[in-house]
Amino acid sequence: MSFTATTTRELADAIVDEHELAIVDARDHEAYSQGHLLWAASIRTVDVHHAAPILLPRRSTRVVVTDNGGGEAEDLRDVLASNGWTEASVLAGGIDSWAEEGHELYSGVNVPSKLFGELVERHYRTPHVSALELHQWIDQERPLTILDSRTEREFQRMSIPTGRSCPGGELVHRAFDLADQDATIVVNCAGRTRSILGTESLVRAGVPGRVIALENGTMGWELADLILDHGKTATASAPTSIGRRQASVAATKVAERFNVEQITRSTMDSWGADQTRTLHLFDVRTPDEYKKGHLLDFRNAPGGQLVQATDEYAITRGARLVLADDDLTRATMTASWLLEMGWETYVLDEGVSQGPFEYGNTELPLNSPQVVLPYDPGDAHIARQAMQEYLDWEVALVDQYDRDDLAQFTSDGWA
Repeated sequence: MSFTATTTRELADAIVDEHELAIVDARDHEAYSQGHLLWAASIRTVDVHHAAPILLPRRSTRVVVTDNGGGEAEDLRDVLASNGWTEASVLAGGIDSWAEEGHELYSGVNVPSKLFGELVERHYRTPHVSALELHQWIDQERPLTILDSRTEREFQRMSIPTGRSCPGGELVHRAFDLADQDATIVVNCAGRTRSILGTESLVRAGVPGRVIALENGTMGWELADLILDHGKTATASAPTSIGRRQASVAATKVAERFNVEQITRSTMDSWGADQTRTLHLFDVRTPDEYKKGHLLDFRNAPGGQLVQATDEYAITRGARLVLADDDLTRATMTASWLLEMGWETYVLDEGVSQGPFEYGNTELPLNSPQVVLPYDPGDAHIARQAMQEYLDWEVALVDQYDRDDLAQFTSDGWA
């Protein structure tokens, strides 16, 4: 069946059924981030030639392209159709028609992940500490381990004093060597999402001691008139053999609790040959590890970033995701979150131990959205009002979710 136009009713029905569906917004990144469908990924026509084979690898996937009546959707649909995507259509009436029918439009980028983080906090009641209280603890020389769950580059740009870089997907992998029953682990990011998910990752893994999130991250620190460090390079070290074993045991328990399934290479290969389903293969280790050798056809998607920005890696709802790492800890912890986000996710049982291998960074660069509206928390020079408005926007996503009938993540309905 081929599609040239899809009505809002047809798209709403497609979102809630169990068939694969990709929604693509063809406008420029700034227009996209001012208002778009929740499940829409940003791909401009100028980027589609190199982005589509990576993000839409199965060319018979149903793709619905949206815009705001400016013609971008038709242009992108035509490019897809002329390059072999057989089920690409345009949303009739664009996002205005979607809103007129009573459906929600969301501002910002990586919205599904940010919204999910807020739902995690509400569901699991994530503990947190304010910037002022943490500052007092540091001054009092309380036993603390502050772990920054952002990327190393973000950490070097600005960080909480005494903090160490430990990107989100690395937290459980490395934290057992750092844990102390008498110390408090504080997880921070720039705003909210990665600190919430990082804290809950350590909690669900049973890392010893108290684990809490820094409320509102580095933005909250600045809003409290506290001074951030800049140019720091302190990192949480790779795990010792003892720490690695402890993390592996913890991940095994998490797999049992959240039904994380392992698959064999032969199963993965058979899925790769299945023309009826989309398959994404992700190596969730660090970029440096990935460059030193990775499995053929696996993209690098460090675990924390894959959960934090899922719509930059996989955009077909209903696709299969297979994760790999060296000892299954990072893949398992990442999979536990992706499963809760509604993604059909598996862990490759042999990890990255068997070839064939590729070396270096074999990925094509993707021009992902750079504008976050209302505001971008990664900008260290952002105005105080802008930071507060960004945080208010992120918290308010839960209210928008509560009135959106099409926003369910999980099968059991808590998110």
